[in-house]
Amino acid sequence: MAATIIDGKAIAERLRARVREEAARLAPSGVTPALAVVLVGENPASQVYVKSKSRQTLEAGMRSFDHARPASATQQELLELVGRLNADPEVDGILVQLPLPPQIDAQRVLEAIDPAKDVDGFHPVNVGRLATGAPALMPCTPLGSLMLIRSVRPDLAGAEAVVVGRSNIVGKPMAQLLIAESCTVTVAHSRTRDLPGVCRRADILVAAVGRPETIRGDFVKPGAVVIDVGINRVPNPAAGEGKTKLVGDVAFEEAREVAGAITPVPGGVGPMTIACLLRNTLVAACRRRGLPEPEL
Repeated sequence: MAATIIDGKAIAERLRARVREEAARLAPSGVTPALAVVLVGENPASQVYVKSKSRQTLEAGMRSFDHARPASATQQELLELVGRLNADPEVDGILVQLPLPPQIDAQRVLEAIDPAKDVDGFHPVNVGRLATGAPALMPCTPLGSLMLIRSVRPDLAGAEAVVVGRSNIVGKPMAQLLIAESCTVTVAHSRTRDLPGVCRRADILVAAVGRPETIRGDFVKPGAVVIDVGINRVPNPAAGEGKTKLVGDVAFEEAREVAGAITPVPGGVGPMTIACLLRNTLVAACRRRGLPEPEL
């Protein structure tokens, strides 16, 4: 029997609806959560992503402050902008869109963001809090992935989980979130010996390796939950010369015949990332003011 398809679009819409409800609940007290997004340069993909973030922020009943800077901007200029946003009481969340131009040290910029406004969850303070189980603003893509897993398997205690990929953005925080759910977690990567065998142990398999269709159907344990974080553009000769298509890090058609549940690409993890960004902005707004946090 083919796997259940986990509908990331529908789950993300439900999360956004809850954020709208909670933002509306804050309005009578004069609180309107606000997200500031910083875009440096003219990367087309980044421009589309930032526009989508801004639109969805407004649709959620929150404010959106966009700060565009030219590709020639200096690191000092960007650090000064972040400093002003840190000090602005109207700003609850700060997101610096990556990648940044080569003259700018991205890690230094991310570390300059006030951890209380770090809605991407990349600041070392939030990374440390996540690792130690303290309250933290969590990275959006891993958090969204966890929500997708729990939509089909609410109780994760004792499950064996394998995360393929060890990036700071997805792989490592994903492992920490699964540990917090009492999973037994293995982090695999390009140098893992017998990667197929390691993956086949997993009740929960998260692919975040950044290589198209690396995880084949015979890597998947029958009945496993498979979360495909990858978004890769590859040639699509069937659609015509020069045409492309999006695929994940999992060979979807193979894996769906084995898995119990699986996310598609597109339409799986992707929609959850912005929804979790909105969730984090709302949580940051409440924490900064000492207000009760919404259950999202």
